[in-house]
Amino acid sequence: MQIVGTIKEVRELVKSWKKAGETVALVPTMGYLHEGHGSLIEKAKKENDKVVVSIFVNPMQFGPNEDLASYPRDLEKDSAYCQSLGADLIFHPEPEEMYHEGFSSYVDMSVLTEELCGLSRPVHFRGVCTVVSKLFHIVQPDRAYFGEKDAQQLAIIKHMVDDLNIDVEVIGCPIVREDDGLAKSSRNTYLSPEERKAALILSKTIELGKKLVADGETDAEKLVQKMKENIETEPMARIDYVKAVNGLTMQQQKEVKAPMLVAMAVYIGKTRLIDNFILS
Repeated sequence: MQIVGTIKEVRELVKSWKKAGETVALVPTMGYLHEGHGSLIEKAKKENDKVVVSIFVNPMQFGPNEDLASYPRDLEKDSAYCQSLGADLIFHPEPEEMYHEGFSSYVDMSVLTEELCGLSRPVHFRGVCTVVSKLFHIVQPDRAYFGEKDAQQLAIIKHMVDDLNIDVEVIGCPIVREDDGLAKSSRNTYLSPEERKAALILSKTIELGKKLVADGETDAEKLVQKMKENIETEPMARIDYVKAVNGLTMQQQKEVKAPMLVAMAVYIGKTRLIDNFILS
């Protein structure tokens, strides 16, 4: 496995692989990898000849008061983990490599970015779409793998690929959870032991939502309200949003019917965590 930091090096390697007739996968990450990322790398390895993992904490997707400076980083640990899973290349650029002086081109989207996380983090998806578009053009993968925990992001990237005719297959992979149900996240490391226990309210509320749907709840507003009430039983939790939206358009819907995404963002202390379930 190699680690490179320049666009030129990535392109030369990928060009040699494709010349040999090999398929290439991309797993975009911000590093501090966990088993959720690992599941993406493993699936990519099974379905492709070569796997590129990008590790880049993208400054463009962080707002002014967000955790860019404190976002956890550990390239040595990440490298060992990627190698153990059979990745072939880590692309680890500096911000200056991705955004040269005078950079002024962006990928903006409407509609899908205006709900859920896009509502409370207004610059976030502009940064996500821009960096993912750049990675697609740099690596030119046959397939790219993303986690369904970031369900809105996954829907947006699929839509962007379709709109801009980018020649890549975008593949979503299921949420990976801790043994007690908490969705794997690099930001879980921010939680104190007490906050870690309190954070279980997210996965418990997801299970409640699934049960309500399985028991026949058809009113999306009632479903969301019951889920909010459950979260509010945890004193350390503060709701950013709980919403039921169309899984393709991200627009709120009143009836429980597929395709539907039921998503939440909840602060536990100062840490913002997300979780969801999909009715497909």
